[in-house]
Amino acid sequence: MFNVERWQEIFETLRKNKLRTFLTGLSVASGIFILVILLGVSSGLKNGVTSEFQQDATNEIGVRTRITTKGYKGLNPGRRIQLKNEDFDMLTNTYDDYLEYRSSNYNIWGGQTTYKNESGNYTLRGMMPDGQFIENCDVLTGRFINQADLDEAKKVVVIGKKVKSDLFKDEDPIDKYISVWGLNFKVVGVYTDPGGEREESNIMLPITTVQKAFNGGDDVRHIEFTVKMTDNFDETVAISENLAKAIETDLKQKHLISPDDDAAIRVWNTLEEARKIYSLIDTIAAVFWFIGIGTIIAGVVGVGNIMIIIVKERTKEIGIRKAIGAQPLSIIAMILQEAIFVTMFSGLFGLIFGLGLLELLGPQVDSPFIKFPQVDFRTALTTVFILVFAGALAGFIPAYRAAKIKPIVALRDE
Repeated sequence: MFNVERWQEIFETLRKNKLRTFLTGLSVASGIFILVILLGVSSGLKNGVTSEFQQDATNEIGVRTRITTKGYKGLNPGRRIQLKNEDFDMLTNTYDDYLEYRSSNYNIWGGQTTYKNESGNYTLRGMMPDGQFIENCDVLTGRFINQADLDEAKKVVVIGKKVKSDLFKDEDPIDKYISVWGLNFKVVGVYTDPGGEREESNIMLPITTVQKAFNGGDDVRHIEFTVKMTDNFDETVAISENLAKAIETDLKQKHLISPDDDAAIRVWNTLEEARKIYSLIDTIAAVFWFIGIGTIIAGVVGVGNIMIIIVKERTKEIGIRKAIGAQPLSIIAMILQEAIFVTMFSGLFGLIFGLGLLELLGPQVDSPFIKFPQVDFRTALTTVFILVFAGALAGFIPAYRAAKIKPIVALRDE
């Protein structure tokens, strides 16, 4: 039940000790403010890392080859290992049950491309239809490469948004022809990519077309797969790790590479990298929580100190209350109410100020490492519960001490 007289007593006590109350409240507000800002930074770090991973599929396994560094079975080191179409076919046939998307790739850098009076150098990326999902491409207009393009080695291209802007300006590029080193290709689509202009400065073609048009033969530059996701993230990571190791072993055996030659074949696993980075972010978030809670505790200690002083100043009053029949529980409730009020009011001020600052400045923070720091509603609600608990904790010991005061002792207090 709302007790007007009790609230009047609380405000009267706070009014008599304005400076002490202000300094105590400031320490609590500062603690909550620091916690909110730290949690916002933690969220920004996670957003930044997530956006970096969104440039490509997060469950990707990729394969590239280099030069051997060790001799093996009579073969000298220094051999350049070249992936072939048959390598891609072997891997997809062997591990098809574990794969979601797959694509072999043949990239050519610096492709001189022209359309009418406009020209530029862009990367040509020969790939398969699944490459759209591995690269996280979204088609803006037209379509992406399809299986018919691949089977018939059609001279069609899907251009990035940046290429479209450079060559076509405001003109619709669909069904227009561009020239790449004198060869004409029909534009069938325009795509966008979370990676921004760097990823949108590419021209996608069927890999079979690139191999035939630019003397690639049956060579493959690199191979990309994505692993089927399960409901258990750790289980998927384990599958991905085992799959990456198996792929590396198979290719080393096929190309006669020493098992301990780590340079000749590079197999990367973005899911494992994602887990490591997300674990690091979780650790950073835990450290931020620890620091924030530490600052709140400092404020709570201040509230506890002021409540001890208040109890000391009101010892005689508490004795009179008990002498005329006040129960220990009502004494505890009186002290706790005051402690929780000071903590909640000050903490909510710090919370609102911190959330407001993040709301104002957060959208303007957009770097590769921190993007749009913010604190969600659930986290804000958690800090409110922390405030209530902290206020109760700050007031409990002084309240318990007040409840244990004997009336005769209290009345003698000067």
